[in-house]
Amino acid sequence: MTSPDSLDPSDWQDLRAQGHRMLDDMLDYLEHIRERPVWQPIPQDVRNLFQQNLPQKPSDLAAVHKSFMQDVLPYTVGNAHPGFMGWVHGGGTPVGMLAEMLAAGLNANLGGRDQMPVEVEQQVVQWVRELFSFPESASGLFVTGTSMANLIGVLVARTAALGTGVRHEGLAASDKQLTAYTSAGAHGCIAQAMDLSGLGIDALRVIPMNDQYQMDIAALERSIAADRNAGFSPFFIAGTAGTVDVGAIDNLTALADIAHREGLWFHVDGAYGALGILAPDIAPRLKGIGRADSIALDFHKWGQVPYDAGFILVRDGHLHYDTFASPAAYLRRETRGLAAGSPWPCDFGPDLSRGFRALKTWFTIKVYGAEKLGQMISNTCTLAQYMKQRIETSPELELLAPVSLNIVCFRYRSEDADRVNANIVVALQESGIAAPSTTTIDGHLAIRAAIVNHRTCSDDIDALINATIAFGQVHAKPMQD
Repeated sequence: MTSPDSLDPSDWQDLRAQGHRMLDDMLDYLEHIRERPVWQPIPQDVRNLFQQNLPQKPSDLAAVHKSFMQDVLPYTVGNAHPGFMGWVHGGGTPVGMLAEMLAAGLNANLGGRDQMPVEVEQQVVQWVRELFSFPESASGLFVTGTSMANLIGVLVARTAALGTGVRHEGLAASDKQLTAYTSAGAHGCIAQAMDLSGLGIDALRVIPMNDQYQMDIAALERSIAADRNAGFSPFFIAGTAGTVDVGAIDNLTALADIAHREGLWFHVDGAYGALGILAPDIAPRLKGIGRADSIALDFHKWGQVPYDAGFILVRDGHLHYDTFASPAAYLRRETRGLAAGSPWPCDFGPDLSRGFRALKTWFTIKVYGAEKLGQMISNTCTLAQYMKQRIETSPELELLAPVSLNIVCFRYRSEDADRVNANIVVALQESGIAAPSTTTIDGHLAIRAAIVNHRTCSDDIDALINATIAFGQVHAKPMQD
């Protein structure tokens, strides 16, 4: 007997047919993605469609799907498109999309309990430990993204420095003034993590970069020594594997040495760069990452897993557990039954309600394999070098930073370069040809192309370069020799 208030369909065959149409539409979208603009502005009349009052009555599923196809799908950010190079967004895959559908059908809450979805997540944790040569006692957890993963890294390091009592007594009970260190090229979420952890942004020392846009090791050592002399308690170094602006990799071995010598927690923000460990030609540049106390990364970037699939790996699994575990009567653990399987994932992070992010990651790794994923990652870096060559052989353009991984920063030569290049980027985006972003390099506005999408090829690089030159000729007078 079905409840009269059930939300299941009255006609399963009709739903099945509509579901197949919806699936086919999304597969068509991905198959023919190149025929679409990368991005296009949203017309005001379309925006207005999403300013309606709360619906009180049911709507036909087919009609809602039609609205999605007409009013939502054409106006997304476009990161599935091979011409999207604006930010470090993965392109996703049909496999990941299908896995997400399966996860949604299960509707599993991975906060805990004795269920196979938790075992799937633990399988991926094992794979990540293997990738970075972490011990079996290391712990791992899927989170929304590296911003959350970095926060967890800071919180575990805070527990290591102050003890578990800080969870009850707070920072005010300690006589230590903790200080942390990261590069001027680090992502802003490191500072945010200091804020959210209660340590304060002012406790984060931002270390200048060298000419390769890596953290200046000598400056770091001077800053730590100065803080100790001033009575502070250094506790945390955040290295970066793939900086947000130019894709630089800090000297992780040197940072690991300093952290070991000074007794500091060594964390690596590897949001996208850490997965370079999958590519044999890139992995040697990550030397030292296996010595980290914690690593944050996103499978939804270079790993091409659909959003979102962030991950935190912690060497000391017991300390990780002690940082978050909160026994409660309604979360009572048993040795048998559905409440078995302790410890639960919710013991390693702030979320009790957790989606099945691991499934789309498990599918991606199982279907494509580590070798294929590594080849794809390597190819994006090869394309970046190709773009670098195109820039260096185009007199209208100039490179603004070394090309370390897969991010290329350049500009069109002009007497009013910042204004002109800002206009070029908007023109590129609105044309639908390509979608780069901007950043600032040594005080100059740069066109920033992040080649992350597995669909991108040399034709897409050529399209971006050719369009940049064409728009530059429209918006600027070239600089005179």
